[in-house]
Amino acid sequence: MKDYDLANRRYVLAGVAVTIVVVYLIRLFTLQIMSDDYKKNADSNAFLKKIEYPSRGVITDRNGKLMVYNQPAYDIMVVMNEAKDRTDTTEFCNALGITKEYFIQRMADIKDYNKNPGYSRFTQQLFMSQLSDKEFSIFQEKIFRFPGFYVRRRSIRQYQYPYAPHVLGDVAEVSPADIEEDDYYQPGDYIGKIGVERSYEKQLRGEKGVQILLRDAHGRIQGRYQDGKFDRKPRPGKDLTLSIDLDLQALGERLLEGKIGSIVALEPSTGEVLCMVSSPTYDARIMTGRNRGKMHAQLSRDVWKPLLNRSIMGQYPPGSTFKTSQGLTYMTEGVITPTTQFSCHRGFYHRGLHVGCHGHGSPISLVPAISTSCNGYFCWGLYYMLSNRKKYKTVQDAMNTWRDYMVSMGFGYKLGVDLPGEKRGLIPNAQFYDKAYHNSWNGLTVISISIGQGEVNLTPLQIANLGATIANRGYYYVPHVVRKVKGEPLDTAFTRRHYTKASAAAYNYIVSGMRSSVLGGTCKHLNRGDIAICGKTGTAQNRGQDHSVFMGFAPMDNPKIAIAVYVENGGFGAEFGVPIGGLMIEQYLKGHLSPGSEARANVFQHRRIAYGSRNR
Repeated sequence: MKDYDLANRRYVLAGVAVTIVVVYLIRLFTLQIMSDDYKKNADSNAFLKKIEYPSRGVITDRNGKLMVYNQPAYDIMVVMNEAKDRTDTTEFCNALGITKEYFIQRMADIKDYNKNPGYSRFTQQLFMSQLSDKEFSIFQEKIFRFPGFYVRRRSIRQYQYPYAPHVLGDVAEVSPADIEEDDYYQPGDYIGKIGVERSYEKQLRGEKGVQILLRDAHGRIQGRYQDGKFDRKPRPGKDLTLSIDLDLQALGERLLEGKIGSIVALEPSTGEVLCMVSSPTYDARIMTGRNRGKMHAQLSRDVWKPLLNRSIMGQYPPGSTFKTSQGLTYMTEGVITPTTQFSCHRGFYHRGLHVGCHGHGSPISLVPAISTSCNGYFCWGLYYMLSNRKKYKTVQDAMNTWRDYMVSMGFGYKLGVDLPGEKRGLIPNAQFYDKAYHNSWNGLTVISISIGQGEVNLTPLQIANLGATIANRGYYYVPHVVRKVKGEPLDTAFTRRHYTKASAAAYNYIVSGMRSSVLGGTCKHLNRGDIAICGKTGTAQNRGQDHSVFMGFAPMDNPKIAIAVYVENGGFGAEFGVPIGGLMIEQYLKGHLSPGSEARANVFQHRRIAYGSRNR
């Protein structure tokens, strides 16, 4: 029995020994054959790969005015294996104008794998970024005293003007998420954060180059490896030409000073964005260099939310500008004809429901209903559409037909503008109301959507696109702020026409109504004779003071500009929306403002709206 146990023990011990040897061999195979970690470390000792950064593409407006360019800057890099404890900390800190505490903390952060996942003591790590020429020249004189520290030449973005920060965006250091998403980036690299700097990052950034330098056993540079055979030159980023008209953008920002809102102007024939103003705004030039993080944090805490691009992120009731889409739908669906008249005695009255309206002639047909912005007319139109059981089996069928028209006009979904952060707004459908009213609702329940109130929400971009669609008599192009990428064709998403479900005949009557509005209706202050403007006011109800809205285009034939103006709590559409829209149209079509218009612009520039201290 004892001999049997001893034999078993020998087998067990032999098995353990064999297992250990096998595991050891597998580990050796993995380290030496399958893994290149040791090779990398050896290469890191022998070679210094010096990254050469490309110049980022410059950005100009549609007329060639330089808006964004590059300025030289310098990064301080450190190789921990070379620096070790050989640095005179006091002298180093004096040379860079930093404290000893900052130096100690920064060196610790570099070694922290959580904060710096790509850390290696053999490769260059970013110690300090974006030194100016003056800071660099002071440090350069003493760099020989600081072994392990190197200078890397970079470029940083500079913004020529204070305008269009929401369109341009800015550039900042990459986050860990950016690095994980795209292996092009390494810690310390820069990336576009918002605006076109973000959406056209791959075109703007270019391609990095690399110099492979040979080092001796002491880490000293001995020259280029194989005379630069494996070096790669950087490729500069591609230049962008924006569709923005800088002078028009500047005027829009000036006119919205002291107000909350947006102005969006489009070229109907292309979908190019001529201006995109969001107010409150900020100076694009403050978001550069090492102060970028500090300024971004400061703007983020501002209760008026200047970082919010209200042109594509603000979701508002469109008010009476929406009546144009209703007229198009009712006429195309046969609910009305151009001569159909509805009564309006200061509003819509039916079965105890009242929707108010201002005084005008009654009964009224489509063109004067647009001209005078009659609430009653469009309420009756929606009521008869949703109640028509000869054409639609159920109110749900009618509602979804209505929804399909709205979606075809660019509402309810993102238009696809080439900027990050666009919101979709809201266009309700039958399922929305079935859920809200437990399947018990009708045309009267939802009547307010016919005049751009209730559940309907649009972005200012969508309202401007409505104007462009009417100007084109039935189609639009996806709005875009980049007109040209150097060396690339424009994305076909921006060159395809999108036709709506409304008929061409219906559009002609809506155009007539908008022209009539300027000749003698709610937009009569735009009737100056030299430009055939078509317009539609909107007064969007709000919990506080109403919002002032204007949507229009000009000239009536062969339109060059479509525009939406939205001023929060600005009152009637004619109070802020119409005059601001008129000034913007004049500036774009004539290239300047007349002396009288310049005086009006000064008045509106200095008109403030009292918003109080509410968190908006």
